[in-house]
Amino acid sequence: MIKKICCKIKCALIVLFLTGACVFAQDSLSTEENLLKKFQDAENANGRYFFFFDTLNRYNENSAYDWLDAVNIYHNNSYKINDSSAIRQYKLIQSQLYHDIGDYDKSIAITKELYTEINKLDLETKERLLNIMDNAYSKLELYDKQIEIREEKRHLGLTSDVAFYDIYSNLGLHRKAMEDYIVEVKKTISEDDHYGLAEYNNNVGNFLRLDRSAPTAFPYFKKALSYIDLYLIDITEEKTEREVARGNLLKGIIEGNIGKCHVQLKEYEEALPFLEKSIESINENHEGVYSEDVIENTLNLVDCHLQLKNYKLAKEYLDQELRITNVAHIIKKNRLLALYYDMIEDYKNASFYLKKNVKIADSVDLTTPKLKRQQLAAVAEKQMEISRSMINQQKLEMEKTRNELASKDEKMSLVFISLIFTLLGFAGLVFAYLKSIKNQRLIAKQKHIIENSLVEKDSLLKEIHHRVKNNLQMVSSLLSLQTKNTRSKAAIEALEEGKSRVKAMALIHQKLYQNDDLSVIEMQGYIESLINSVQSVYKKGGHNINITIDTEGVELDIDRAIPFGLILNELVSNSFKYAFPDGDENGKIYIHLRKNDDQGYFEYTDNGVGLPEDTDERANSSMGIRLMNRLVNQLQSTLNIDKTVDGVRFWFNFK
Repeated sequence: MIKKICCKIKCALIVLFLTGACVFAQDSLSTEENLLKKFQDAENANGRYFFFFDTLNRYNENSAYDWLDAVNIYHNNSYKINDSSAIRQYKLIQSQLYHDIGDYDKSIAITKELYTEINKLDLETKERLLNIMDNAYSKLELYDKQIEIREEKRHLGLTSDVAFYDIYSNLGLHRKAMEDYIVEVKKTISEDDHYGLAEYNNNVGNFLRLDRSAPTAFPYFKKALSYIDLYLIDITEEKTEREVARGNLLKGIIEGNIGKCHVQLKEYEEALPFLEKSIESINENHEGVYSEDVIENTLNLVDCHLQLKNYKLAKEYLDQELRITNVAHIIKKNRLLALYYDMIEDYKNASFYLKKNVKIADSVDLTTPKLKRQQLAAVAEKQMEISRSMINQQKLEMEKTRNELASKDEKMSLVFISLIFTLLGFAGLVFAYLKSIKNQRLIAKQKHIIENSLVEKDSLLKEIHHRVKNNLQMVSSLLSLQTKNTRSKAAIEALEEGKSRVKAMALIHQKLYQNDDLSVIEMQGYIESLINSVQSVYKKGGHNINITIDTEGVELDIDRAIPFGLILNELVSNSFKYAFPDGDENGKIYIHLRKNDDQGYFEYTDNGVGLPEDTDERANSSMGIRLMNRLVNQLQSTLNIDKTVDGVRFWFNFK
């Protein structure tokens, strides 16, 4: 009897479960009044076109492939009834869908067809078409084509100028890209445009991160995060749903960049929360769209977990379907898989993925340098062509102005006076012309000789600086070898200090032979490189210190740059070693350098523990202070030291 009752109860539970499942399925179907369904319910092609491009997160419930299947049906039907306007609209939707999937070749193939009929499109549709082509050519690394599209945008009045900075960055010239970006964009952003300021600081920081200058990039990313938070919490200005999503997407990208900086500095624990939040935010606000940021952040997450020995989590991320198309990402994923299998002692699989990378690297090495040179040459030629076009246009405008002025002058001048002066001047002009031809030939010949001599001199100077740098690096290597064979802690410290000073001098000569102008060194870039070099010596400190470098536009010759480099090397090394014994979380260093005509000023401060009370007594026995005093004397000045409540301040004037 009890068994029968139990059986009945089980049957009732099963029926109840199945009924609930059916109800849930019906509820799901009832909520399936989704975006794709609304798209299909639109009255005509025009309605579907505007609905598609005005809809946020259209891939929340249906993937881009589902949308593509639906659009293909409408596109084929438009061909059957020969509706040319609808055909163009559905083609543009198809190109955007292929772009969102990551199939950039297919997207470009469709947009090329539309581009042949661009004159038949309205301005808004032209802008959408050109933006899709611009982005797709960038992903395919066809930068000469990308510039042509940007020229077309300028021609149509959609943009005021043709930008090159992102292309230079894609070609690996991140510093040049940053300099061009700052010049072109900074002046266009107002102080109350929080979104624009966030985007600007994020882009500058990203150029620095790509240039392997993570410590210098951090302040820009922190400012970008502050600005985007201000933008999102600002209730004084009403925002659309699209604008809020755009702000959250940018915040996710900024957090991802911060995480990648931490990975560069091998701060894996600190990187994890930023990378995880970034992936979640980008997926939430850009769902269904192929995103290289998500791929990069995921691969960096894998790297962190492997370094932290979280093998299970690392493998879960590696097993995700990322739809990688970029060769660099494929190589990085294979490297991480090889590292994972090596760590779990599965050497067969580790060897398999390493061999895959070798094959990819071999094929890439054969084509990439030549292709990059061709792309760089094409970009440079395009930039020169655009510059020439702008100069010619200015010349035409000036010529037109001159012609108008000449016409007025002719009316006001007297014919007879002009004729007399013309006759008198003609003989003089002929004589001067003949003489000038002779002089020009002589000048041209001398100029040619001087130019050849200068080129030869520059080449020799660069070679000398290169060899000096190599010799100093050899000295640094010898000091490193001596350090390994020395047991005395004091001796090791002295050798490390000596090695740091040699590196500072080597860096001067490296900057010189890399410069076009061999007479001076740009101090901003040199100081950043020097700080990175010092941080590599003192691995335990310096990464969390907020370093502000205020030397923009200052250039010094080698006689002043070497003493400055050695002085700064001593100051930064002392700050990393002694200024923050309890941790450098709130550490700050400020470096200020100005040069006006014949007068200069240098100042260095930190907010550490400051100098000991017996500094004056120890000055004569301290190698560092004696060295700095002698170097300042070389600059014809005197080193001043101010002990402050928070830290210490070094300063001096120089000529």
